[in-house]
Amino acid sequence: MRNKHLAVVAAAAFAVTGLALTGFAVMGTAVAQQPIVVKFSHVVSPDAPKGKAAVVFKELAEKYTNGKVKVEVYPNSSLYKDKEELEALQLGSVQILAPSISKFGPLGVKEFDVFDLPFLMSDDARARQMMASPMMADLNKKLEAKGVEPLAYWDNGAHVYTANKLLIRPEDFRGLKMRIQGSRVLDAVARELGAIPQIIAFGELYQTLQTGVADGEDNVPSNIWTQKLYDVQKYLTVSYHGRLTYALVTNKKFWDTLPADVKAPLARAVKESTDFFNDTAEKDNADALEKIKASGKVQVHILTEEEKKAWVAKLMPVHKEMQSRFGKDFIEKIYKASGFTPPQS
Repeated sequence: MRNKHLAVVAAAAFAVTGLALTGFAVMGTAVAQQPIVVKFSHVVSPDAPKGKAAVVFKELAEKYTNGKVKVEVYPNSSLYKDKEELEALQLGSVQILAPSISKFGPLGVKEFDVFDLPFLMSDDARARQMMASPMMADLNKKLEAKGVEPLAYWDNGAHVYTANKLLIRPEDFRGLKMRIQGSRVLDAVARELGAIPQIIAFGELYQTLQTGVADGEDNVPSNIWTQKLYDVQKYLTVSYHGRLTYALVTNKKFWDTLPADVKAPLARAVKESTDFFNDTAEKDNADALEKIKASGKVQVHILTEEEKKAWVAKLMPVHKEMQSRFGKDFIEKIYKASGFTPPQS
C-alpha cells in the first residue's frame, strides 16, 4: 500500500515537473520570438525628407526581417535633442540616428567639419560622389573608434540663408546673430562675415527666431518649410553656400552583435531607404522653395553670379584658416574629390 502511495506521489511529481518544463519551454520560445527593438531618433518633422525616409526604413526593416526587428521612430526631438542623441547612441539608449555630419566635430572626429567649408559641395552630383568616394573609408574608421557605425550618407541638398534682413552682400551679415550647428568651420564662417554665431538646437530654432534670440539661420528649403521658419523670418537668400548631409549611424556594438539573418536584411533596408531619401530630398527642396515663395511671407532673393563670386572671395580666408586644423594636403584631396576649384586670387 505504501509503495502504491509512493508511486502515485512520484507520478504526480513527474507530471508537475513535466508541466513546469513545458511552461519554461513555452516561455523560452516566447522570449526567443521577441523582436529586436530598434529606436530611431531624429530632430526634424515627419514631413521632412529625413522623417519620410525614417518611416520607409522602418517599413522595409520590419518587412525584410520578417518581424524579427521592430523599429520605433521618434521625430521632432521627441526622444533626444541635437546635443544628446550621439551620446545616447554611444551608450546604447538609441540604436539609429541620422545626424548632420557637422555634429561629429564635438564627438572628437574633427575631420567631418571639413565638409562645412563654404561653397565646397554646392553641386548635387559632386556632393554625392564625394560622400561615396574611397576617402570616406578612413573617416568612417574614426567614427567606428567612437563606437559609432556609419551605415550610409543621406544628401539633403544645399543650404540657403534666412534672416530678418536682406542678405545680398557679405557685409549685410555684420552684427547679425546667426544660428549655427556646433562646427568650428561654421563658427569661422559666421565670424568672417561679421556675424555673431549662436549654437542652437534644431528643435529650439523656431522659438529663438521668433523671440529674436537669433536673427537668422541657414538650412535646406524643406526644413525651412516643414518647421515653418518662414513664419518668423522676412527674407530668404538662395545662396547654396553649404550642404546638409546626414549620416545614418548605429551603435557599433549593437550592429556587430546582430545575427546574420537580421543584419543582411537591415543592410538592404538601409540601401533602399537611402535611395528613397536622396530622390525625395531633391524633389522636396525644390517644392519647398516654391511653396515658401508662394506664401508671400518671405522676400526671396537668388544670388547672381557676381554676387556669389563676392561671397566666395569673402569666405576663402576660412578655407586657408582651416588648413592648420585639417592640413593643407587633406583639404586639397577634398577639393579634388568634391570638384571644388578655389578662385584665383
